[in-house]
Amino acid sequence: MRDLALLPKAHLHLHFTGSMRVSTLAEMAADRGIRLPATLLDGEGLRVPADERGWFRFQRLYDAARACVRGEADLRRIVREAAVDDGAEGSGRLEIQVDPTSYAPGVGGITPALEIVLDEARAAWQETGTEVGVIVAASRMRHPMDARTLARLAARHAGDGPGQVIGFGLSNDERRGDTAEFGAAFAIARRAGLASVPHGGELLGPAHITEVLDHLHPDRLGHGVRSGEDPDLLHRVVDAGIALEVCPASNVSLGVYADPAAVPLRTLVDAGAQLALGADDPLLFGSRLVDQYTTARAVHGFDDAALADLARSSIRASRASDSTRSRLLAGVDTWLATPAD
Repeated sequence: MRDLALLPKAHLHLHFTGSMRVSTLAEMAADRGIRLPATLLDGEGLRVPADERGWFRFQRLYDAARACVRGEADLRRIVREAAVDDGAEGSGRLEIQVDPTSYAPGVGGITPALEIVLDEARAAWQETGTEVGVIVAASRMRHPMDARTLARLAARHAGDGPGQVIGFGLSNDERRGDTAEFGAAFAIARRAGLASVPHGGELLGPAHITEVLDHLHPDRLGHGVRSGEDPDLLHRVVDAGIALEVCPASNVSLGVYADPAAVPLRTLVDAGAQLALGADDPLLFGSRLVDQYTTARAVHGFDDAALADLARSSIRASRASDSTRSRLLAGVDTWLATPAD
């Protein structure tokens, strides 16, 4: 059996605070005298129902962790450790999502918050070998004008190189906000050449995905897993070349599916969908990137050739540089050609 940590891959769905190591969060909390809920520190993984009460519990825990992130050193540490941890799991390309609004108070505004993250992303790439791009993500919980402000900020730092903004997203509770009202922000981002990578199709089903497709014109869809419930919609996604950032552990932790076997990975792959497995928020879900590939192998019966195809799909769906893309794809071929243990 080939080691999945050695399989080259790209990680396209990882949230900033949610990427933290449990040990890092515990240390930050202790330094600030903050008492955290035990669920954040036990590494067991959250399990909540897929309703508003479940989301409220998840968001409350996320906010508690985010409250421990106070200044520049913390922001830099999170980026660096995310790159190190991803590299250890075979990820040669990480695209991490950050809402700089959340960290602005500790560093003097949204612009310095983003610039610190970008600067450390560049440094982390040079020191770890994992190429790090940044996605600026607006929140459905705030006014669409706030999203436009973030889109303009993202556009000023747009580029395809390490430590540049490569995409613009929309996250938080899919049941909140009017999707169409965020269209103007995504238009700003698209004009700057940024990838459109909104969330959609995890908590809500096909009708919501259709709204996201119609109004936000995604290049990739954060989650999108529930497109499998509507064959016509799934064909639309496949025909448009929209990649799906599928996060099996998140789906189960948030109660969307009862267990890993219910996540429709096979349905999506068999329909020709381009998938990029992601860990979403390993701090809260207790499951990192390799664990998602392990689930595909152990639960869904993907053999090594199919797992290699998943890795290739993630690399091709990324905004990695041509050299990184070629290197990683060649590495997948080498991994598959190496005899299994």
